[in-house]
Amino acid sequence: MSDRPVEIPETCQPATDDALAACIANLGLKQIQRHLLLCADQTKPICCDRETGLAAWNYLKKRLKELKLDQPTAERPHCIFRTKVNCLRVCTSGPILVVYPDGVWYRNASPEVIEKIIQEHLLGNRVVQEYAFLIHPLTE
Repeated sequence: MSDRPVEIPETCQPATDDALAACIANLGLKQIQRHLLLCADQTKPICCDRETGLAAWNYLKKRLKELKLDQPTAERPHCIFRTKVNCLRVCTSGPILVVYPDGVWYRNASPEVIEKIIQEHLLGNRVVQEYAFLIHPLTE
């Protein structure tokens, strides 16, 4: 690896090993504790309308950043990663949000519900039962 700084494209699509390593470090991929997948901005909205999904996505991004959960810090060496997906194939009661590796699937993930999930599940380690419709943790 080179000692020179590597310019990261905004889309983080590395073309070299140095760029890939810088992207991994920049995103904190090695420190991910949980990964949230949110069904939003679907090509063919079925589980909810496009505006509802995008409002949920924008709220999730904003709150994780505000709470500094999106990047590792000296006080908290892990982070929570988020990914907007086109479809999670549960085409009802959306937006659908899944928390891995916990394997908790949530329905009706509006900004209000997302805030509850952040406070209770992500920060308090308690599943929000009223919105969870499946709990299927990944094994280690």
